[in-house]
Amino acid sequence: MIKITFPDGNIKEFEKNVTVEKIAGSISSGLKKASVAGYVNGELYDLNRPILADGKIKIVTKKDQEAFSVLNHSSAHLLAQAIKNLFPKSTFGVGPDIKEGFYYDVNTNGEPIKEEDLKRLEKEMSRIVGSALEMMRKVLTREEALTFFKGDKYKTELISALPSGEEISTYTQGEFTDLCRGGHLGNTKQIKHFKLLSIAGAYWRGDVKNEQLQRIYGTSWFSKEDLENHLKILEERKKFDHRKIGKELRLFEIVPDAGQGLPLLLPKGYAIRKELENYVYEVERKAGYLHVATPMLGTKWLYETSGHWANYRENMFPLMERDGEEFVLRPMSCPHHMLIYKSDLRSYRDLPIRYAEIVTQHRYEASGALTGLERVRAMTLTDAHIFVRQDQIKDEVKAAYKLIDKVINDLGLEIEYLELALRDKDKDKYHDDDQLWDKAENMMREILDEMGVEYREELGEAAFYGPKIDVQVRTMMGHVITMSTVQLDFLLPVRFDLNYISQTGKKEKPIVIHRGLISTWERLMSILIEQYRGAFPTWLAPEQVKLIPVNNNVHLSYCETIYEDLFDLGVRIEIDSREEKLGYKIREAQTKKIPYQLVVGDKEKDENLITYRKYGSDQQVTVKYQQFKTMILKEIKDRVKK
Repeated sequence: MIKITFPDGNIKEFEKNVTVEKIAGSISSGLKKASVAGYVNGELYDLNRPILADGKIKIVTKKDQEAFSVLNHSSAHLLAQAIKNLFPKSTFGVGPDIKEGFYYDVNTNGEPIKEEDLKRLEKEMSRIVGSALEMMRKVLTREEALTFFKGDKYKTELISALPSGEEISTYTQGEFTDLCRGGHLGNTKQIKHFKLLSIAGAYWRGDVKNEQLQRIYGTSWFSKEDLENHLKILEERKKFDHRKIGKELRLFEIVPDAGQGLPLLLPKGYAIRKELENYVYEVERKAGYLHVATPMLGTKWLYETSGHWANYRENMFPLMERDGEEFVLRPMSCPHHMLIYKSDLRSYRDLPIRYAEIVTQHRYEASGALTGLERVRAMTLTDAHIFVRQDQIKDEVKAAYKLIDKVINDLGLEIEYLELALRDKDKDKYHDDDQLWDKAENMMREILDEMGVEYREELGEAAFYGPKIDVQVRTMMGHVITMSTVQLDFLLPVRFDLNYISQTGKKEKPIVIHRGLISTWERLMSILIEQYRGAFPTWLAPEQVKLIPVNNNVHLSYCETIYEDLFDLGVRIEIDSREEKLGYKIREAQTKKIPYQLVVGDKEKDENLITYRKYGSDQQVTVKYQQFKTMILKEIKDRVKK
């Protein structure tokens, strides 16, 4: 017999090998029906996994947050089995649950899965559900696991990367077996309400040097009603896709003749980007950054020296040769900033030195991964490199993170979570210095712990030169993306032979902190377009004021006076003097989501008034022109979010 302790402190005895499902059933039939999994001594157990020793248990029911993860993790396995049945040559990457569902990465090793295949896969998934297959867990030794998956390069790579001594388990349902640590529902019959959503490209293990797999997204729910509600939400989100809004508001164009992944910003789109650039320049200048400008081209030598040529060559555009020199389109600005630092003699008193640049970079992203402004091949960002002494590292990393946090909040966004990206010793892309890596990683942990922020560690996601903090945000479309980054680098100062004169008169190496503030302008704009649904706050709106004269012959001259005054003060303002009906012009201004529509008639002209309507409101407000002018200038200056 074994003793099981419940959350209320009660202890019951059960036969050895009792399952979570049987324990739930011993309490009540209702609990058994609602149970999904259980935590035994803090470890997630499947419903049908035997319990072999005394332990504390917590039953996970459909009402618990963890239940959704268990359901969708199980649904990922269901999808994989359906893929294997319809595409027998398939091999699989990873298939986790995510916040709103699940996905599985697959290589069909033949004809790719197409959108029209999703219906076939759903039908096959339903057939498997009807077969009521038990999801059986089995523990293997490393040798047994490698033998079992010897024909699957992805699984063997994952197994080989597992730390020595870590338990390796598989899950089998019918004829399908997958590598997985669990937990699961226990039987496919419990997966009833699901939908496959889309297909995307994904690099194996997130590394652009690896081959691209197909990622199949889906979602699974405990009731038909919950699934239908979620699908309605997804349909609603499509209305706010930045590609749709960008086209409607004439912000940008994707023109195939210009090249894939090379969007064209239209005047109104550029107005948004320019406002963002002005804002970032201002906050960086106040934070002590020095702005520089470097060329869009770099020599091959630069990237050989930095190590980017060896690690990211496949993601660069091809070499260009002229007069015996070899050039590439710049994929990152780090090497240029190293040379700026090296261009002068540096003292310990000069540090920290913070260089920032609004820089355009070019990277050859796979065509299947390109998405509007969110994923492009020519990207502009505010990049920074901070050169510090060792005793300054903590303060500067903290300051960089605080600046990121401020900017994200100023833009009306929220941080989803932080990742501490660490080296995987089994990967050969990282520079070989265990002592340096341990020092850098421990320092980053200490900094995050001292700041009191929650984070998760991600093995193998570090840059080749050092660990990094990645700031993740969730977009309105439900995507979690890396918005900002702070990276610690002991390597490039050595490769570029950077020095400063210490207090004792000796040469010492600075440390470099790489800091990306708010992703690329392109990706940031895609996020903000969706976040605000095209209705930007006044400070950011491409057109802030629309002047609408009731009668051009009588009121246009007063509109022109207002226009000249506000235009000279930097307000983005236009006059609608077309010979159209007043109602039509007002409705169109609303459709274009212009923050303020000003209607000018006799009373406004004769008494120096303004009648305005703010976007999203039916209320018309009449005030003195000077009062409106003061109000809107303050709203723009203070960057009011709404």
